[in-house]
Amino acid sequence: MRPNLLKKLQQEKRTAVNAWVSMGSGYLAEVLGHSGFDAVTVDLQHAPFGFDQAVHLLQAISATPAVPLARCAGLTLAEINKLLDAGAYGIICPLIDNVDQAAMFARSCRYPPRGARSFGPARGLLYGGSDYLTKADDEILSLAMIETPNALEQIERIMDVEELDGVYVGPSDLGISMGLGPNAWPDDRITQAIEHILKVVHARGKYAGIFCGPAEMGEACTALGYDLVTPGNDVTLLRAAASERIKGVRKAQRPASAA
Repeated sequence: MRPNLLKKLQQEKRTAVNAWVSMGSGYLAEVLGHSGFDAVTVDLQHAPFGFDQAVHLLQAISATPAVPLARCAGLTLAEINKLLDAGAYGIICPLIDNVDQAAMFARSCRYPPRGARSFGPARGLLYGGSDYLTKADDEILSLAMIETPNALEQIERIMDVEELDGVYVGPSDLGISMGLGPNAWPDDRITQAIEHILKVVHARGKYAGIFCGPAEMGEACTALGYDLVTPGNDVTLLRAAASERIKGVRKAQRPASAA
């Protein structure tokens, strides 16, 4: 089976940089996959497209060096199974609030006897290889999103779920649920939470990812030692690049002639 390069980077203690696709364009997903990102995540929770379009995006990413990931819309065995069957090499599951939900999510990503995933890998065989069934459980990443005070409080127990590979921190929802708003970083309370989560996760030898809005946050979380950092989504990157190009042109514009 094709190895999961994110796990290799983790073993080498190198931070993976992840792109985030919220626009339903296969061409865009393919461009991001060829832009130097280690992974590209297809977002089904908030993006304005459904599963059919997600398959096309995963196909586009699979033609690049980047690892194809997906964020499911919620904790649903059927959707998680379909995304894995479609070739996703990792699932990020939103709003995991307690240890029971974490265990249910982890089981959704594993075949029996380790989990409850149903067999029918479809594109998984094409992308992963003919030995997909025997090796998928060890290559696929299952990352539970930590976005609530209750999940933060239970982080040790959540990390004790054997088949769960790790977490993905959602700082915006975590900030909102803590009464700090979606742009709480670098408030001490949110930075302490981010550091605490990382410490617990790495103490158990598991995987830690995080979404970072500001560029400075991505750099800070990389310096902390997060295994995967998402420096904004596709819309954020597009706006930032467009703004810089426009600013440069405006600056170079000659002043209007005096009347």
